[in-house]
Amino acid sequence: MIERPEIAAARGIGVGIGLIALMVTWLVGNRLAGLVWDPPVGPTVAIVAALAVGTVTAIVFARRLADRVRR
Repeated sequence: MIERPEIAAARGIGVGIGLIALMVTWLVGNRLAGLVWDPPVGPTVAIVAALAVGTVTAIVFARRLADRVRR
């Protein structure tokens, strides 16, 4: 039987992967959006995109890792 702390650790790792994806998306997105839009719009578009990518990545990886631990 798999213990609960292993599932919590798998979810924590998924959140960490999501944070890494957020930072990479923010760095690249801010640079690219800054070329297209002026300062108030460019960084706003970049952070919204980074939050979306980071959140989706964290949810997907946390779910996948927790399912793998359960098996």
